[in-house]
Amino acid sequence: MSRKKQLVFPKHQKILEQVGENIKLARKRRKLTMLQVAERAGIDRTTLYHIEKGKSSVSIAAYFNTLRVLGLQDDFLKLAADDDYGRKLQDLDLMGKK
Repeated sequence: MSRKKQLVFPKHQKILEQVGENIKLARKRRKLTMLQVAERAGIDRTTLYHIEKGKSSVSIAAYFNTLRVLGLQDDFLKLAADDDYGRKLQDLDLMGKK
């Protein structure tokens, strides 16, 4: 079964690229080589290169394992944590059910 390629719009691709750059900077601050991080994360060096470039084709597990190696795994808990829009929609729905 073939996987459907995910489409990421250019303006949103910039966000992934910034995440990749943040990961790259975190790795460099720790004075770790790409090979060291890749081996510890259980991924190929090329996959780490793609992560640091913000490629959308890399699995979320590879991103997570890379963050884990850098000690930043708890940053994953921040994803979608502040759902202001969803809370407003919920509040509007609750207000209508009086």
